[in-house]
Formats: sequence, C-alpha cells, structure tokens
Amino acid sequence: MTASASTLVRRPPRLGPRGRRWFDVLLVGVLVLPLLPLGYALGVVPVGLTLLELGPLLWRRSHPVVVFWAVTAAHALQVLLLDEPLLGQAAWPVAVYSVARYATAPHGWAALAVSAVASLTAARDWSAGSPEPLLTLLANAFFLGAIAATAWALGTLGRTREAYVDALVERSERVEKEAAQQVALAAADERARIAREMHDVVAHGLSVIVVQADGARYAARTDPDVAARTLETVAATGREALTEMRRMLGLLRAEDGDGSGPALRPQPGLGDLDALVAEARTAGAHVDARLPTPLDGRDVPDGVGLAAYRVVQEALTNVRKHAGPDPSVRVEVAVTGTGRDRAVELRVEDDGRGAAATDDGHGLGLLGMRERVGVHGGTIEAGPRPGGGFTVSARIPA
Repeated sequence: MTASASTLVRRPPRLGPRGRRWFDVLLVGVLVLPLLPLGYALGVVPVGLTLLELGPLLWRRSHPVVVFWAVTAAHALQVLLLDEPLLGQAAWPVAVYSVARYATAPHGWAALAVSAVASLTAARDWSAGSPEPLLTLLANAFFLGAIAATAWALGTLGRTREAYVDALVERSERVEKEAAQQVALAAADERARIAREMHDVVAHGLSVIVVQADGARYAARTDPDVAARTLETVAATGREALTEMRRMLGLLRAEDGDGSGPALRPQPGLGDLDALVAEARTAGAHVDARLPTPLDGRDVPDGVGLAAYRVVQEALTNVRKHAGPDPSVRVEVAVTGTGRDRAVELRVEDDGRGAAATDDGHGLGLLGMRERVGVHGGTIEAGPRPGGGFTVSARIPA
C-alpha cells in the first residue's frame, strides 16, 4: 500500500583530483624532510639515491607501473653503491601498494614477485659482515618481505573494494532508472485507461444529445413544449460532456492507440458502491459502510462517480492484499455542498497491518488513485492510521 523507493548506494568519501595531488606531494615532502638536517652528514651519494627513490612517488597514481620500475631501478643502484639501508627504502612499499591499487592484477602480482627477489637481495647485502650472517639474512628477508606483502595486500584490497563499490553504484543507478521508467509507464497506462473510460462517458452523452435532438426536431412541429424540455436535456448533457472533456485535455494523451482495446461497456458509479461493499464482505472483511442514496448521487457527473468508485475499489483491494486476516473496514462516501462547492468526499480505513505489510506492487495502486482524483481537480491522502491500519481519504469536486 506504500510506494517503494530504491535506495541509492553512495560512494564512500574520496579525495578529488586536487586533494590526491596534494596528498602525494605531502607524502614525498614528509619522507624527504629528514634529509634537510642530515643531508650534509650523509653525503652526496646517499642523498641523491634517496631523492631518486622518493621522487617518482609524485606520479604513483597516474603512472603506477612506471613509478614502480623507477623505484626498483633506484633501489638496484643503491645495492651496487651502498651496503646499508637509506631513508628512501620507504618508497618501496609505497610503490608496491600503488601498483596493486591503481594498476591491473597481473602488474600487482609481478610487483609482489619482484619484491620477494628484492627482499632477498637487500637482506643479503645488509647481512654481509654480520657475526651471524645466516640468521641476519633470514630476519632481514622476512622483515622486508612482510612489509612488501602487506603493502601489496592493502593495495589489492583497495582496488577490489573500489571495483565492488563502483559495481554497486552502477547497479543502484540502473535500478533507480528502471523504477522511474516503471512509474512513468504506470502513469501512462493509467491515463490511457482513464481515457478509455471517459470515452464511454462522452460517447454516452453524445448519443443522448443526438437522440434528444432528433426527437426535438420532430416534436417542434406538433408540441413546442416537449421540444423545449428536450432541448434543455440536450443542453445539460452537452455541458456535462464538455466539462469532462476539458478536465481530460491537459492530462491525457492526444491519442489512445488504435482502438483495439476491450469492448465498451457501462462504467460503474456511486450507485454501484453497494455491490462493491457486498463483494468485500463476501471476501471476508467486516465492512461498515455509509453510502450516498440514489437521490444524493443523482446530479454527480458520471466521470466523478466513476473516479470515486475506482478509489474505493482500489482501497478495498489493498485491504484484502495487505491488511491481514479478518480486517475491520469503515467506508464513508457522501455528496456534500451545493453549486461550485459540491463534492464527493470518501474515506476508507482499516485496522489491519496496513503500511507494515510488504508492498509487492511498487505503490502503483496509490499512483492510480492520485491520477484519477487529480484529473477532476480533487485531493487525496493515503497513509498509516494512528493505532494501526491504513486510511485513504479523498475529495472530488462534483
């Protein structure tokens, strides 16, 4: 009974292009910062190697594979020139993470394999001259390998998570578009159905006008009084049909297909509400109904009576679908006011599950009610009832 809305999957917060650029600059700046007080003591070669290792990280997002091999080459040069670690070693796990995060999976696996070889090479180089070279070699290799493997795992996790979130967002947007299309199609179908029903009303009015006009033409020769009364009927029927047409022009389609729809038949109105209530009682609902008398509904246009009938019908259908077993229903329909203030006021409420029930119709029943009432310039409210259940109330100018 309630309209369902698809929930969009929102992307997690991310840095924009400008933010990512400044983050990388800040990262390299923080890693290079210790060189300022230590550069003179370290010497030209260590400082130069450190800058060669850290500098490429500025482009780690846009060119992760190139940056990784540039860092690898700088580290290989370090192994040839020095036997001790440098501050620039921190560039290695960052480069491995960047390849696993921003490149493809094969490049990530290649970076992990190179990291394993590099860890053994660096551990062997740093273990030279140690009192226990084998133990030092194993410890250094394990430590360096663990850092590289952790960086690769984090990068791979970030890449797969981003791909998963992107897939969810794309699917959510697709579902949202499909839901909007379904609502639009439902509205179009409802307008077409109303147009077919109004065709019955207008066709009936025009047939009455034609018959009465022919009768008035013949009666004018023998009994002018009968002709005058007949012409009054023609005028009243014409005004009613014209009013219905004006109400529909702004909302309904200009054409209604090829006319191959169901056969035309008289449409229900206020006088058929008794049968509708009896049908609901037969289906098992406890219905307390207060309906207008035939005299009250005599001057209500057929289109308004049809709209009121359909609203009550849909409300009772929703009670059967959603209210649960043995619901109690109260139906009140009345014709109120006079002249321009004349209107059909209706209210259908139940004490069942109402809005708490699972909606399997995407709210199209309520959409149809609003379309019908809106055609006649009326208002409708539908929602949960205090204390449980559901209420539909409408006012349709007549």
